[in-house]
Amino acid sequence: MSPLRLIYLALAIWGTIHPMSYFLQWFNENGYDLMAMVDAWHANAASSGLVWDLTIAASALTLWVIVESVQQRRWIGLLAVPATFCIGVSCGLPLYLFLRARPGQGDALS
Repeated sequence: MSPLRLIYLALAIWGTIHPMSYFLQWFNENGYDLMAMVDAWHANAASSGLVWDLTIAASALTLWVIVESVQQRRWIGLLAVPATFCIGVSCGLPLYLFLRARPGQGDALS
């Protein structure tokens, strides 16, 4: 595996574990109420701005993943879509780059 793919994989793992540790901590302290968490994300203008920033980035990433996966018929890349919306862009983007950079896929990044 190339060093670049290892970096993408490490970032996808970090992008899963680190944010999820904060989400689980919040749920343990406040109960497992997703709508309460959404309300907490909009506690002030700064956090609302960050939520919208990540939402727009997740939407752009999803569009890119779907279009490129369909065009190239590389369906494995679609795993990045649920990773993005169930975990976050911090997992979905490096996961997609990891999957996209597989050797033998005709990608300049492999």
